Amino acid sequence: MDFWHADLVPDELPEEQKASWRRTLLDTLETILLSLVLFLAINAISERIRVESISMQPTLYPGDYVIVNKLAYRFDKNPSRGDVIVFRYPPNPEAIPYIKRIIGLPGDQIHIADGKIYVNGQLLLESYLTVTTNRGGDWSVPPGQLFVMGDNRNNSSDSRTWGFVPIENIIGRAEVIYLPPQHWAFLHQNIAVASPEP
Repeated sequence: MDFWHADLVPDELPEEQKASWRRTLLDTLETILLSLVLFLAINAISERIRVESISMQPTLYPGDYVIVNKLAYRFDKNPSRGDVIVFRYPPNPEAIPYIKRIIGLPGDQIHIADGKIYVNGQLLLESYLTVTTNRGGDWSVPPGQLFVMGDNRNNSSDSRTWGFVPIENIIGRAEVIYLPPQHWAFLHQNIAVASPEP
């Protein structure tokens, strides 16, 4: 026996059951619509990425999944030293986005020597590192640009190799590692700049 009509409500059911059927159908459609709106809204303000390289160890490992806040710098909030950012790779913006840590802001003078980093003459203290860098040099960060480095200092392709990151290349600020569960952590933390060494 065929119970189904074009309006998806069985014709032979009593009126109360038809009303209940319509309510269920309407609730289902509302749930689907709300889920779609939430999905689009979440994607408008955030992005989920999978880390592919070792350049940010021990902070991030290959296979870690990270939530990126795409609105972090949209409303007069400037990038801060220590932020972990996802950005379009300056030499090839069409390549897979990079994830690095901001070390130098526009106008900063960066000096790296003897495994230590100095910003404007002050020693940078980075509690999240387990190794020091074996690559040195001096850089002046131009206006509208950032100097970035990976936390795995000796295995990172970063500003020491290919230059500065234009601020407009930033996709967003990395906020949370959400997978795998054993790596769960907040990534947004400030780093301190100490007084000049004596």
